[in-house]
Amino acid sequence: MSSRISRRGFLAGSASFVAVVSALHARRAGAAGRTSEIVEGPYGPLRETIDLATGLPLILLPEGFQYRTYSWTGDAMTNGEPTPDQHDGMGVIASRGQGDELEVSLVRNHERARGEVILAPSRYDTSGGDNDFLPAGGTTTLRFRGREFVSVEPSLGGTIYNCAGGATPWGTWLTCEETVVDLTTRGGRRHGYVFEVGPDAATTSAKPLVDMGRMKHEAVAIDPVSKAAYLTEDNPGNSCFYRFIPNDASGVSGSYAAGGRLQAPRVVGRPNWDLRRPSLGDTHRIEWIDIERPDADPGSIPVARSRAGDKGSGPYLQAQAAGGIRLSKCEGICHRDGKFYVVDSEAGVDALRRVGKGDGAIWEVDPAEGTMRAIFVAGRQLVADNIDNICVSPRGGLLLCEDGDPVIDRYGPGTRLIGITKDGDSYAFAKNVVRLNTEQIAKAGKKVPPHDYRPEEWAGCCFDANGEVLFVNLQLPGITFAIWGPWERGNL
Repeated sequence: MSSRISRRGFLAGSASFVAVVSALHARRAGAAGRTSEIVEGPYGPLRETIDLATGLPLILLPEGFQYRTYSWTGDAMTNGEPTPDQHDGMGVIASRGQGDELEVSLVRNHERARGEVILAPSRYDTSGGDNDFLPAGGTTTLRFRGREFVSVEPSLGGTIYNCAGGATPWGTWLTCEETVVDLTTRGGRRHGYVFEVGPDAATTSAKPLVDMGRMKHEAVAIDPVSKAAYLTEDNPGNSCFYRFIPNDASGVSGSYAAGGRLQAPRVVGRPNWDLRRPSLGDTHRIEWIDIERPDADPGSIPVARSRAGDKGSGPYLQAQAAGGIRLSKCEGICHRDGKFYVVDSEAGVDALRRVGKGDGAIWEVDPAEGTMRAIFVAGRQLVADNIDNICVSPRGGLLLCEDGDPVIDRYGPGTRLIGITKDGDSYAFAKNVVRLNTEQIAKAGKKVPPHDYRPEEWAGCCFDANGEVLFVNLQLPGITFAIWGPWERGNL
């Protein structure tokens, strides 16, 4: 999910959702090469909207929507330490009544490499050389009440590239490392794991969930019935998604530490089927194959038995050796009504740039039916540009975060939050227009550098349990947003 370095200097539902997706498949069945379109959204055109916290015009939203920002990079946390940068995946892990208001607890990832360690009560790896080489990733926990943020504190440290993850039905957060770096030669530890973060930072174990695989993890979503976890792998060109079946399916904090079985999908009758260039409505029957060595290094997997050379992770190469599918670059995943929605952020063919790397697709995975179906295929940048994190609102609508180039539409350049219609098309719900100069930063009391941040990625979209507030991050300069308004006008 990391933002592209080349962009840094830019200056120029519910059951009803399942039903409408089924209608979409019927309408577009057999349309080879079909892709989605960009349409006018149900919430109307976007307009400049002022941040209630800083008074700055940071994003465009439809009429009637408001937002408040909090916990910018460098802001003091509850413990007095500065807020880490690189805000990324995020999820709501708890909601409880506080008088007439709802208090929400969120855990937020920080996709940081090595540098100053996050001083959380629990830390995985605190070795590896001097301070410049300490694992600087981890998580922070935020609390929001009414229409105000009330606190933020560090909750996990000593990890690397905490990209996305996912909330569990039992009120914890699974944070995922998007790396397979090995710091054992520096006195550190192996990385590339999933960690469970509890609602109380002091009781978070910082223990890697090794059986969930060692790879460039992206996101995870849980089946609330079986307690199986579905995970995505962000390794461009050699990517897949997986299923983790826990030995302990009690669905309580720490249950995944008992281990389990990792699996990958295979198209029935079509070994090593390449799904990197889907058309809208493409449907495949899948079965699951076991990954015997989830913690294996790629070099320990016989290359002759796989079809991915030596570019994949240990789990991926094992999956390929057994005929597993191949995707482009898996990113976000979410669950709704027994189905999982998997984002392949580079699926398709980029018609404008004439290269075999597209702007993204969404696969609907139905474990009960044993199928995966392409319900959205961008086809071109204006429709969606390298979609990344994904969430489902309590009303059943899908919302996507863009992590591509700053799309130039009628509102000018900038990354967007994208909604998906009942017909599988897209619309812009919000647009990033963050451009900060020295005077604005000083007036707002912030500590971020002046810059044009319109190319930066959105991440961590999630709704509160009531569907009243959308939480989302802008990775750089590192800002968390809470957005609310007349959701009932549309499907989000």
